[in-house]
Amino acid sequence: MTYRLEMRNMTKRYGDFTANDNVSFTLGAGEVHAIVGENGAGKTTLMRMLYGMEQPTSGEIVLNGRPVVFRGPDDAIRHGIGMVHQHFMLFPDFSVMENIVIGYEPQRAGLFRRKDAVEAVRALSERYRIPIDVTARVSQCSVGEQQRVEILKVLYQGADIIVLDEPTAVLTPLEVKELLQTIRHLAESGKSVILITHKLKEVMEVADRITVLRGGRVTGTVSRQETSVDELARLMVGRDLQPLSERVSLDGRPLLQVENLTVSDRQTIVDSVTFTVHHGEIVGIAGVSGNGQSELLQAITGLRPVTAGRVLLGGKDVTNRPVAAIREAGVAHVPEDRYLWGTAKQESVEENALMGYQRKPAFSRRGVILRDAFRRVVEQWVERFAIKTGSRHLQEQAGNLSGGNLQKLIVARELGQQTPLLVAAEPTRGVDIGAMEHIHQALIEKRNSGDGILLVSSELSEILALSDRILVMYKGRIVGELKRSEATEEKISVLMAGGSIHGSGQKAV
Repeated sequence: MTYRLEMRNMTKRYGDFTANDNVSFTLGAGEVHAIVGENGAGKTTLMRMLYGMEQPTSGEIVLNGRPVVFRGPDDAIRHGIGMVHQHFMLFPDFSVMENIVIGYEPQRAGLFRRKDAVEAVRALSERYRIPIDVTARVSQCSVGEQQRVEILKVLYQGADIIVLDEPTAVLTPLEVKELLQTIRHLAESGKSVILITHKLKEVMEVADRITVLRGGRVTGTVSRQETSVDELARLMVGRDLQPLSERVSLDGRPLLQVENLTVSDRQTIVDSVTFTVHHGEIVGIAGVSGNGQSELLQAITGLRPVTAGRVLLGGKDVTNRPVAAIREAGVAHVPEDRYLWGTAKQESVEENALMGYQRKPAFSRRGVILRDAFRRVVEQWVERFAIKTGSRHLQEQAGNLSGGNLQKLIVARELGQQTPLLVAAEPTRGVDIGAMEHIHQALIEKRNSGDGILLVSSELSEILALSDRILVMYKGRIVGELKRSEATEEKISVLMAGGSIHGSGQKAV
C-alpha cells in the first residue's frame, strides 16, 4: 500500500532523555489517524519533527513515496502539511478573511485583492462545510469559530495533511460534535487528518486508526473497529483502570454559602447567584465558557472583587477578603489558568510546590523552611500523580514541564493543603487518562472524608462522574440544579444553551 505519509523509525534524544524511541507511523489519503498517549508519551515531539520544528536524531519522513527533510514549518507547509495548534495563532483585530489569507494574499500589480480574498475564503468554507462569517472580526468569534478559522487557514495554504493538536480541549459539547463532523468531511474530501488527543470517546467516534504511545514508544496501532476505549486505555497506561471509590452517604452541614453574589465589570458578569456546598459533597458547575463560571470562582477565592452579596465559609464572612486570608480560612484552589494564577513558570518545581506551605509548622521553623522534610512530601506527589519533572527533577524550571504535568503538580499541591473546601476549576485540563483517574479518585476520597468541593469543568463527563449536585450557569445566572440521580448530558446541554427542561424534576434556582 502507498501511504501519503510515513514516519519511519523516528528517534529524538535530548541529552540522556529519549522522547521518541524508534517510532513508526503511517497515514493514508482520506484517513483520520489518531495518536493518543499520556503526557510525556512523545506525541508532541513526534509532530514537531513532522512539522519541521525539531530535527530527528535518526529516522526518516517519507511523503508520497519520497524521502523529505523539513528544515522548518515553512518547508512543511510548502509540502502540504498544516498544523492547528492547541493555542490558536490568530490576530484578534483582523477579520476572519484576513487571518486566513495573511502571507498568501491574492494580489494584482502588487495590490491586495480584498474582494478576491473574500470570495476564495467563502468558496473554501462552502466546499468543506465549515460555516463562518468571513467578514467578522476574530475578537468577536467564539472559541469554536476561531478554530474553524485555523482549519480554513491551513486548507487555504494547500494542506493535504492536517494535524489537529488537542482540538476539543476548549470546545463546548455542541462545538465538539460539529468539529468531529468537520473532521469526517475533510477525510471524505480526500484530506488526511492526524488527531492528537487524550479523549478516547472522541477517538472512537471519528478515527479510522489509532496509534498509542507510551514512554516514547509505540505500544500498538489498531483500527477503530477492532478496539475499545478500555483497550486503548490499557495500551496508554499499561494496566486496567480502576473504578472510582463508592460514595459514602453523608448529610453534612453547610460549608460554603454563596448569597446573592454579583460580580460586575462595566457590565454584570455574575448575577445574584445563590447556592450552598455542604461538608461531604461535590457540587459541579456546568456551563459554556464565558457564562460567569470563571468569575464566580475568582470572586469566591479572592481573585476578583465581589460587587454585591456575601461569601460565607463555615459561617464566617470572607467576602472580599485577601487571597491569603481566604486560604488561611480553609480554601484550597486549583485555578482555571495554570500559568496566570497557578504557578510561577520561571521558578523551580520545588518552589512552585512550596507555595502555601512556607509558613506551615511542619515545614517551617523560626522563619526557616525545612527543605528536606518538604522534599519528601513533594517526592510522594510526584510518584502518586506520575509527574514527569525533567532532567533536573525538583529543580527543573516549572515552565519547562508540559501543561499536563504542571497541572498535576498544582492539583497535588492543593489537595495536600487538606483544607475543608477545595475550589477546583478544570482540574484535569490537559492531563492524560491515567492522571485523570488519580485526580478523580483523590477528589472522591476528599469528599468521602467530609470535605466539600466546588467543581467547574467544561468536560460534562467529568461533571457527571464526580458531582453530587450539578448547577448550570447561563449568562451569569444559575438556571438549573440537578441531582446526581437525574442528571444527564442531554439535560445539562439544553440548560447550558439557555433552554428549558421543565417536567424533568430539576430544581430551578
